[in-house]
Amino acid sequence: MSLKITDECINCDVCEPECPNEAISQGEEIYVIDPDKCTECVGHFDAPQCQQVCPVDCIPLGQEESREVLLARYEKLTGKPAPR
Repeated sequence: MSLKITDECINCDVCEPECPNEAISQGEEIYVIDPDKCTECVGHFDAPQCQQVCPVDCIPLGQEESREVLLARYEKLTGKPAPR
């Protein structure tokens, strides 16, 4: 399960440009994260960048996916071998 943005989102627009996988977009009311594109920044950064920049902490860690699943998604999205 990828990260999710909660109803506390204030639509501040800071998370969307930080996502290296372009998994974040404007939803009907708040920003949303596409679970098929979210790697929790594995392969790109040490921590999810959306969480790092969110001023209201509306992107909590949920039920985390295994690192192997996230690395496989990274490889699929980027076409590059995942860093190990």
